[in-house]
Amino acid sequence: MSGAESFANIFKIPELKKRVLFTLAVLAVYRIGAHIPTPGIDSVALAEIFAQVKNTILGFFDMFSGGALSRLTIFALGIMPYISASIILQLLTIVSPHLARLKKEGEQGQKKITQYTRYGTIGISIIQSTGISIGLEAMLSPGGAAIVPNPGWEFRLMTILTLTAGTSFLMWLGEQINERGIGNGISLIIFAGIVAGTPAAIFQSMDLMGTGELSILIVLMLLVVMMAVVGAIVFTEGGQRRIPIQYAKRVVGRKMYGGQSTHLPLKVNTSGVIPPIFASSIIMFPASIAQFGSVAWMQTIAAMLTPGTFVYSLIFVGAIFFFCYFYTAVIFNPTDVADNMKKHGGFVPGIRPGAKTSEYIDEILSKLTFYGAMYLSFICILPDFLIRYLNIPFYFGGTSLLIVVGVSLDTMQQIESHLVMRNYDGFTKKGRIRGRRG
Repeated sequence: MSGAESFANIFKIPELKKRVLFTLAVLAVYRIGAHIPTPGIDSVALAEIFAQVKNTILGFFDMFSGGALSRLTIFALGIMPYISASIILQLLTIVSPHLARLKKEGEQGQKKITQYTRYGTIGISIIQSTGISIGLEAMLSPGGAAIVPNPGWEFRLMTILTLTAGTSFLMWLGEQINERGIGNGISLIIFAGIVAGTPAAIFQSMDLMGTGELSILIVLMLLVVMMAVVGAIVFTEGGQRRIPIQYAKRVVGRKMYGGQSTHLPLKVNTSGVIPPIFASSIIMFPASIAQFGSVAWMQTIAAMLTPGTFVYSLIFVGAIFFFCYFYTAVIFNPTDVADNMKKHGGFVPGIRPGAKTSEYIDEILSKLTFYGAMYLSFICILPDFLIRYLNIPFYFGGTSLLIVVGVSLDTMQQIESHLVMRNYDGFTKKGRIRGRRG
């Protein structure tokens, strides 16, 4: 079956059609809001500043907001405050007995944690928007024009209210996609913001080729690198180590259960795209505040945390490794897996059930996580070197490419599940796509 026929099958299922159209409508609302400016800003002067800092931390932050930051629209903060709040809550579950209990309470506990995350999102948004409003008042464009023609607390309060409300609305849109749409809402919002900058990057590259600033040889090399990196991401995200599991035969009443063989799939990149997002948001939070400050030591910090510098790369890679192991430990517990296997009569051939099985799984998982962290670090650091040493005019690869490919695979997998469940052929001939775990 052709891809066009498989795509047409989506609209043959009323529920799936409704979910897809709802998701597209929500993303359209997001892109419209990304062009509504915050009151009290000289947009021309602001654009001049961002033209100079496109390859700095501000340009990196602007990429995740889909250009909303460079225009200082109502969605300028993007969804990053929500991600930062999620990081903080997940870290606190380790040290807080109350949050640890909530996490074990299932759905009700998760609702409470989600509520705390929302409060944290609003708090972080207020802090970030306050720093942005104060910083903007002190900034001048290269031509000497003030970014804020009428500074003061009236402008600051309006900016804080506008940006915080914008982030809260984005958080709500993401939750609506989770409930009534298809795919992960927060990831799709970030995905839409990144993809929105693709046409501009293509036209910019064509203009540079026309003026001779970007050679055809560099462009051809970049295309080869792009295809290789995308292929490596798809291949690695589908890679897994299968641990064989044998279930012993047992008699219950007059029936015999067990005796079959299966496997436990452990992915090379169990944590998915979460570590780069978490690492980016952790670095961007202090750097974005420092960028707007006029104090010398704050400017030094902002310069050190600019993508492409040694300090930034070192901290970024270290944060990726930390979050790879941390998030893998959060979502996958070898002890629980080994106990469940033992309860149902399962065992790994040659390994004693219980603690030995748990240690065996944990050892394999640790090795896979190390390789996964190396893979993520390479993909995320690659664009910094392309921009710094090859003068590439746009941010290709890294966290953005991982998100685009990862979210695409996740969304396709969910659509595939709906199609196959209703006896429709999906995007592959076998009706099954190798998904990834985000």
